[in-house]
Amino acid sequence: MKAKKHLGQNFLKSKVIVERIAASAGVVETDNVLEIGPGKGILTEALLKKAGKVFVVEKDPELIPSLCDKFKEELKNKKLVLIEGDILETDMQKLIKGPYKVVANIPYYITGEIMRAFLSSNHKPESMTLLVQKEVAKRIVANDKKESILSLSVKIFGEPRITEIVKRTMFTPAPNVDSAVIHISNISNQKLKGAGIEESRFFEIVKVGFAQKRKQLLGNLKSRNKGNLLEKFLSENNLPLTIRAEDIPVETWIKIVKILS
Repeated sequence: MKAKKHLGQNFLKSKVIVERIAASAGVVETDNVLEIGPGKGILTEALLKKAGKVFVVEKDPELIPSLCDKFKEELKNKKLVLIEGDILETDMQKLIKGPYKVVANIPYYITGEIMRAFLSSNHKPESMTLLVQKEVAKRIVANDKKESILSLSVKIFGEPRITEIVKRTMFTPAPNVDSAVIHISNISNQKLKGAGIEESRFFEIVKVGFAQKRKQLLGNLKSRNKGNLLEKFLSENNLPLTIRAEDIPVETWIKIVKILS
């Protein structure tokens, strides 16, 4: 089966890598696991060995017959549930009852959309273990202490870490860049809820803070900074008045949004 470029298909071909992905996800026999875009089913096989039940959502109709044939026993005994459709249009509350984990090799071009959809969902997964573009994974984890809207969008809901670097040669066709396995654990809405902040309000202010990346935070948030509250906050927390949005960790952003709200 030839990969379709418009669907961002790059099929994994290493059984060693898929075993490591399943291990990174911490899948156990009591888990419900959702896989996005199973492709030829190599990761699905590894997940079926560990999970209690696996749900797969595949957008490409041409892959459905081969998946049905490959996993006919698992489909018959309902250890595997196969859905043809677009994951971004799938109602997770109807598909999976109770807790679940997401484990997937996702198309690069919808990485951000998928993360936002699940992390902001009313039926959030317990964790997400995703194979994504290496540079995107590094930007999310931000080991260089330089945050972005994407990294903050993940960290406000969970704890991301890179567990594996996957060379481009592990795929067919090989993409132009290497990939990384990113594991997001402890997913919840508790950070926002505990601070009494609406999700929409948090992202509204963060986006304004990043509006002009080279501009200092005080400049970007000038219209929201009534009564010089932000200057006072920065001074009291020993932060320079010249600080930029990218230099502020998620915990401090929560405090900033709270005082500006």
